[in-house]
Amino acid sequence: MSNFIFKIISKLRALSIFALKFVEAETEKELMAILKVWGDIPEWAYSSALSILESLKKSDPETYRHCLRVGEYSRKLARDAGFNEYQQRLAEFTGILHDVGKIGLDHSILNKPGKLTLEEQEHVRNHAIYSAEIVEPLTHHEFFATINPSIRAHHERIDGLGYPDKLRGEEIPVLARVVLIVDTLDAMGQDRVYRKGLPLDVIYKELERFSGQQFDPQLVSIFLSAHKHWALEPTEQETLHKIAKKVA
Repeated sequence: MSNFIFKIISKLRALSIFALKFVEAETEKELMAILKVWGDIPEWAYSSALSILESLKKSDPETYRHCLRVGEYSRKLARDAGFNEYQQRLAEFTGILHDVGKIGLDHSILNKPGKLTLEEQEHVRNHAIYSAEIVEPLTHHEFFATINPSIRAHHERIDGLGYPDKLRGEEIPVLARVVLIVDTLDAMGQDRVYRKGLPLDVIYKELERFSGQQFDPQLVSIFLSAHKHWALEPTEQETLHKIAKKVA
């Protein structure tokens, strides 16, 4: 291995615990695979997300606000799990775009105050597929090609009982596992037409209860340790200025 490659790998090893999984390269080919975790974000990524979110806000303002919150929370959980800055941005965009497929749902079903029928439940579950279909035209760039499987998989469960593809354990992209935790946090904490938002202690207990079944246990542990500190942090400004303020 050349000194140049050795120096790059040494730097990667020093960046984060998470990065250690990617730095056992012995050849330049393997190094190129490693460096994909340090990809580039296209200049038009924010404008593309902005266009999609503008449509979502007109159709479903509450889901729009939910997506922005889940995007921010996904970035924070990814950061606290040791992801590098590029991976944090991947997590953020996965969260921002995870529910945009709800544009295609029947809103009388989505906002129904009573229990959904089995047919209605299946209709709502299609939103994960619809979200991935909306993002699909952007996947000619590696950034969106990387996040789109996670957008589709954000309701998959560790035990294989999720949807739409019944993925199990490590088959589920890690970005989807990140989003599932913070998506659950936000969904349970917000008022719904059929119930009031739940307090944090109840949400924490639910995450603990289903850790290893629905949720990635390592990420749940990290989340439970880190979440109490998030409220003290300022809002991430880049996304706020490039997306949220422009949509508003």
